[in-house]
Amino acid sequence: MRIISLVPSQTELLYTLGLEDEVVGITKFCIHPDTWFRTKTRVGGTKNIHPGIIDSLRPDLILANKEENDRQQVEDLASRYTVWVSDVKSLPDALDMIRTVGSLTHRNARARSLAEEIQQRFDTLKPLASSLTAAYLIWRDPYMSAGGDTFIHDMLRRCGLTNLLSATNRYPIVDTGTLSRCDLILLSSEPYPFREKHITELKKLLPSPRTPIIQLVDGQIFSWYGSRLLGAPSYFRELQRAWQPKYPV
Repeated sequence: MRIISLVPSQTELLYTLGLEDEVVGITKFCIHPDTWFRTKTRVGGTKNIHPGIIDSLRPDLILANKEENDRQQVEDLASRYTVWVSDVKSLPDALDMIRTVGSLTHRNARARSLAEEIQQRFDTLKPLASSLTAAYLIWRDPYMSAGGDTFIHDMLRRCGLTNLLSATNRYPIVDTGTLSRCDLILLSSEPYPFREKHITELKKLLPSPRTPIIQLVDGQIFSWYGSRLLGAPSYFRELQRAWQPKYPV
């Protein structure tokens, strides 16, 4: 089997499942594992793939994702190759995806074991005693936040946070007046690379004298829905401890 992955988190999953020889192509955003990033053929970006390179790799299976990849490009590939498209908006979706990828790639036992281990670790994650209202920013200029139909929303919920933008879809633009109503504003490391200077910038823009906690967070932990989920519960507990002095866990 010759596999191409168009989804960074699923590329890492394929590595975890032991598919070193089978994976022949990845995107330029598939940075984990580093050895694959440096050695595997890159077929373009998640939304700008190069069909000619894909054709040269003669794939038996292409893995794509409804949100991360361009629909027309995926449909064009599906007219010539076997393409499986995931749609992941929650932890159960992610676990189903892991098991399905395991079945597609003949790694059933490994995939089931991985899904069980991830579920067990999330079962140990206790939400905050009192729910905090949070906004999770993925972009700047304009500010954009994760809405209620996203995988990030489910991760926030499992931390015990109430997503301020839960009534919206996908990634709405949000103004600073709305952000001032939060207890927490989380600045993701991707796709926009928020840094410490952006915390200072945002504090100056917030109109309310009541300043929310503004914190940088690891975007891969919140949005990658493959084997990286193994480390998510422990990371979320670290965040909860950082909030604990002001908000008991």
